[in-house]
Amino acid sequence: MNRMVLLAGLLAWVGATLILAGWRRFSRPSLTERLRPFVAGASPADERRGALSVDSLAEILRPMLADFGDRLSSLFGVTESSDARLRRIHSPISAAEFRVRQFAWSGSGLTVGLFAAAGGLPVPAVILGLAGGPLFGFLVVEQRLSTASERWQESLRRELPVVGEQLAMLLNAGYSLGAALNRLAERGQGCAARDLGLVVNRVRQGLSESQALREWAERAGVDALDRLVGILALNSEAADLGRLVSNETRQSRRDLQRVTAAAIERRDQQVWIPVTVATLIPGAILLAIPFLAALRLFSTT
Repeated sequence: MNRMVLLAGLLAWVGATLILAGWRRFSRPSLTERLRPFVAGASPADERRGALSVDSLAEILRPMLADFGDRLSSLFGVTESSDARLRRIHSPISAAEFRVRQFAWSGSGLTVGLFAAAGGLPVPAVILGLAGGPLFGFLVVEQRLSTASERWQESLRRELPVVGEQLAMLLNAGYSLGAALNRLAERGQGCAARDLGLVVNRVRQGLSESQALREWAERAGVDALDRLVGILALNSEAADLGRLVSNETRQSRRDLQRVTAAAIERRDQQVWIPVTVATLIPGAILLAIPFLAALRLFSTT
């Protein structure tokens, strides 16, 4: 009883601190907030955040949730961070916002488990609901992000041969590497064109073409793109860059053809699985009837 009273008093103290921190009478504005009305384009002073406000608490908890979510997802075989996958698919939300939404879904699963416990269900069902509900909500959101990241990588892998051929054609026609990338970003469509648009923007921000392309390769995580970027890094050294890009593109196309052929063969083999099962079950039944009849005959004699 004393522990419950102590816990309730602690929660009441934290809540009162957060409420009073947002009240002007108990929160003295800082120098930045007092100078804000005299700065052009600054937000109103009413939108300020106190040192112990709810917004400041959220800013502290979001990085903690992001780190905890990455550690928890690594237990289920996820090796990449959520930030890398979100940047790969050009998501407008940050890793912290993604983890907050993910744990909100986990909280919804926990709520379902609590309703199951309040409904008087058996103890195993209650335990399964309380443990499996939050975990299921967490894994569903994690799987959606992983699936979107893998689809982006697969689309980029299929678009690279075409993009490489177009890049080689522009380089052989006399375009510089920067002009060729800019043209592909403006005229192209799909995952590669969107990534190239980001590469062009990074070059305009001051990065070299090799650095921007290397960032793209690290973000994408595709082996064919790593090889292509390694060749494009020779822009200042190789005089026949278009021919080198064309050779690498042909190799990427052959690799993609082998992967596609292997996938087609696997699907052809999977077609026979339901046929085999549908044939074996009636055959086993037909063989079991005379077998049982023979056993019955020998048992009676």
